[in-house]
Amino acid sequence: GRDRLPTPVWPPGLRLTRLEGAGEVQTPLTGPGAAGLAIGDRVWFRHTKAGELCERVNALHLVDGDRVVDVLPTYRGEGRALL
Repeated sequence: GRDRLPTPVWPPGLRLTRLEGAGEVQTPLTGPGAAGLAIGDRVWFRHTKAGELCERVNALHLVDGDRVVDVLPTYRGEGRALL
């Protein structure tokens, strides 16, 4: 369902289309923020499940406003792999 899809969060004003969800290669986006995008521009998504992110990075930065308040290793950063 739609509650399992990642959420575009930057640049602001983006949303997924109803006809196609998030893909690994292309993800059609709409909304006011889409007008300023060109092919190849970077877009940040909030993951639905933490495991998706933790499989790909060694550490998570905890942010409060504009400050990084802590850096914590993921299981990947600790040298573990969950298969």
